[in-house]
Amino acid sequence: MSTLQKVQVPDIGDFQDVEVIDILVSPGDKVSLEDSLITLESEKASMDIPSPFAGIVKEILVEMGSLVSEGSPIVILETEAGVVADDPGHPHPSEALKSGQLDFHAGPAVRKLARELSVDLNRVVGSGRRGRITTDDVEKYVIKAIDKKKEKKEGLQMPTAPVVDFGKFGEIEVQPMKRIQKISARNLHRNWITIPHVTHFDNADITDLEEFRKKHNDAAREKSDRLTLMPFLFKAIVSGLKKFPVLNASLDPEGENLILKKYFHIGMAVDTENGLLVPVIRDVDQKNLQEIAAEMRDITLKSRTGGIKREDMQGGCFTISNLGGIGGTGFTPIVNAPEVAILGVPRAAIQPIYQNGQFIPRLILPLSLSYDHRVVDGALAARVLAHICELLSDIRKML
Repeated sequence: MSTLQKVQVPDIGDFQDVEVIDILVSPGDKVSLEDSLITLESEKASMDIPSPFAGIVKEILVEMGSLVSEGSPIVILETEAGVVADDPGHPHPSEALKSGQLDFHAGPAVRKLARELSVDLNRVVGSGRRGRITTDDVEKYVIKAIDKKKEKKEGLQMPTAPVVDFGKFGEIEVQPMKRIQKISARNLHRNWITIPHVTHFDNADITDLEEFRKKHNDAAREKSDRLTLMPFLFKAIVSGLKKFPVLNASLDPEGENLILKKYFHIGMAVDTENGLLVPVIRDVDQKNLQEIAAEMRDITLKSRTGGIKREDMQGGCFTISNLGGIGGTGFTPIVNAPEVAILGVPRAAIQPIYQNGQFIPRLILPLSLSYDHRVVDGALAARVLAHICELLSDIRKML
């Protein structure tokens, strides 16, 4: 036999006139024992008022913003049996409102699920009204936690560096890394461990190019009209990207597709006092040698004087790292993700090259092409670098 039960606000301690901030049921709703009916909020905390009966909501006796105290009627339920809830597993309303320890909105059913799954509800972000935590929120939190543990277990386990007290061996000085150095370090570390690197080496005979460049510079009226090797490298690389478009691509995040780019923006590594920067020169295919040289000077100056902007270092398709002004015979540059290749340029040197039955001195430029082996295979890398070397060796094919 069904009866009508008037549900009242239970003992909430010394609190009076506590505001109703949420009504969680509507007339006609079927509620189970301990389902939340309304939410109260004091100055310190909020608390759901659970139903002491199972039944059907016949009437709502409060409104949003109503002020209630112990004994205030809140709903009328039609019930089959008036079994009063007794759940020691969640705080009594009076204790919750006094302590302010509850930093979340969650009903008894949600709390029960959280206890069963050993979930700290303070760590769960609620998606319900006013940030209320639902059972779906708890389940998603558990699934995410399991996935994280799985990734940690199955992922690449990098050995940690040992902690060494260097001070016990002698005098030391601790020097904080600069902001750009820390950013570069994170990016380089990420790229090195996530990209399967391979580096291909080849030599370009730039004897004729260097002769052309010197004649051009001797005839230049203005210092700004002079050319370095870099503009020629830019043009040769663009030619290579056009002929082998896979190198002008990026791998999508899922690793399922290649994103082929129809533009040609080339980055150049710039050494600054604050660390390594890689500004980008855009639309290199549409610019001549003098235009590239002028933009290089401008962007290098900005990089070294702090005038470079974030957008000046975005959108690159390929990067050049030129250490020729410092020295070296070869090195392995790290791919600048999401690009798939980078060209390393050491110092050119005179070498004896055997031609027509004799050794003759030629200016040889060693080149290092590092690439992402997921996208570029060895044969393709060899063809690309051979093409670049061919253009640098015979600039008539480039100009």
